[in-house]
Amino acid sequence: MNRNALYALVGALVVAFAVLGYKVYKDNQEPQGLQINFGPGGVKIQNK
Repeated sequence: MNRNALYALVGALVVAFAVLGYKVYKDNQEPQGLQINFGPGGVKIQNK
């Protein structure tokens, strides 16, 4: 394997880990704005 292919592979892995890390970060954030929940207890409206 030549050196350029190795650099490309390492770069692709770094980008993939960065994208996955950002996705996990965004998924763990609480949503902001108005939240409407429908459930057995009725309708709940919360302002976040």
